[in-house]
Amino acid sequence: MYDERFPALRRRGFLAATSGAAALALVGCAGGTDDKAESTSGSPKRGGRLRAAFAGGGASETLDPHLANLFADVARAKALYDKLADYGADLSAQPRLAEKWASNKTLDRWQVTLRQATFHDGRPVTAKDVLYSYRRIADPKQAFRAKASLEPLDLDASRATGERSIEFVLKRPTAEFPNVLAAFGAYIVPENATGFDDKPVGSGPFRFVSFAPGRSAVFRRNDDYWDGAPHLDEIEFVVANEESARVNALLGGQVEYAHELNPTTARAHEAGGQIDIVRLRNSAMQAFCMKTDRAPFDDKRVREAFFLIADRKELVDGALSGAGEVGNDLFGKGYEYYAADLPQREQDLDKARALLKKAGAEKLKVTLDTSAVAAGFTEAAGIFRDQAAKAGVTIDVKMGSKDSYWSDILDNGTLCCYRSGAMPIEAHLSQRLLTDSTTNATKWHHKDFDALYQQAQSTRDKTARAAVYERMQRRLYTEGGFLIWGFADWIIGTARTVKGVETKAPANTLDWARFDKVWLA
Repeated sequence: MYDERFPALRRRGFLAATSGAAALALVGCAGGTDDKAESTSGSPKRGGRLRAAFAGGGASETLDPHLANLFADVARAKALYDKLADYGADLSAQPRLAEKWASNKTLDRWQVTLRQATFHDGRPVTAKDVLYSYRRIADPKQAFRAKASLEPLDLDASRATGERSIEFVLKRPTAEFPNVLAAFGAYIVPENATGFDDKPVGSGPFRFVSFAPGRSAVFRRNDDYWDGAPHLDEIEFVVANEESARVNALLGGQVEYAHELNPTTARAHEAGGQIDIVRLRNSAMQAFCMKTDRAPFDDKRVREAFFLIADRKELVDGALSGAGEVGNDLFGKGYEYYAADLPQREQDLDKARALLKKAGAEKLKVTLDTSAVAAGFTEAAGIFRDQAAKAGVTIDVKMGSKDSYWSDILDNGTLCCYRSGAMPIEAHLSQRLLTDSTTNATKWHHKDFDALYQQAQSTRDKTARAAVYERMQRRLYTEGGFLIWGFADWIIGTARTVKGVETKAPANTLDWARFDKVWLA
């Protein structure tokens, strides 16, 4: 769910959240239990309010789930709403409101059956609600982020075939249609829903209580939730934009959950015993992006040389403080369809120099765009500059604006720092590596590669489809524009009383920031 366009705000966001009426809600509310649901030590307990600190979006925040962009938005949305599917730990689509799905032989019509679930006002979740939600997202007058993910759907032709059954008609064969159902922001709301910030109604594990944009949101347990009532009585999302504010609030007992800590903070507190550190492994791809449509990276020998210049372990240790694992120039390590059999690429400066010589680039000079927009970017740029110098390459590190970095590097420059959150490999390919992909930062434009993607999407047999994806990844491994040097941990801090936080779910997946399965010991 990374949206790098929205930098965190200032510490004052947290100070505002803990003043006045919001501060009253923070006093003495954690750790209570329901007498009817006492449990033995180590087993889930029912009761209490958990306070979770996230970086927020200021006074413009909304609870409209289709406008979710920040991590805080998504955490609040998944507490109030459901999607038809969501991503498991391996980024495969897992059923949620959709009980099952099946396609026709040509993969251009899919039948979806809904499970029995109800909205917070008691109305059943129906096919009409799903179609309304998707048509709302697809409205050309709106800027809903899930719109691009729903593009394969012909929503004019799709129809309800029963109260809990829908026939989705697709514009083209799509084997990975379940990924559409799990798309970021594709939440189901009641038909004709309005008033999302006043009294939003969803089908999620928590019901709305209150919302102060840029300050806090309070939700209460939904006892009728289809996936089982949450253990907590209430969850409060508190805005704390600076990492130091989230850490201090956690240490001071003002919150029990602090989202997105940096590796230095984690290392300082990991052995202290005052708080628990949770590392969500393999959550964020870390890379250098080479633009393949312009010099010097329009020569694949230069790109291969840069692959061989990188000392990935040094980058992980230096830029991520060791909080991650090395990459192999492919997205999605450990995810479904990942080409794990390709040999791990190692630094080979002699071969890199030889390739540069063949390409006529022995004394190459290149600018590397970076910014403080993401943790580790400036450190990675400096480390890679020093590594490149050993191969005779001069890298000029250029600092960019945090506010405009992501739009600046999409089309401009030749080499830049890049990162991505978790998504299916299929989504990474379609969003970033097809000729007409809107976020094609490497400018990878190859019609034969596009054709392979279409072949994968129209291949019904999963084994055969996996073989096509492997073929595409081998091509990228050999001559692509992403130098993917690592995968960073996503780090969360919790009070010692917080139990049930999933430790194997990358950010953006179903079990990340999922508070219906968490309890206070």
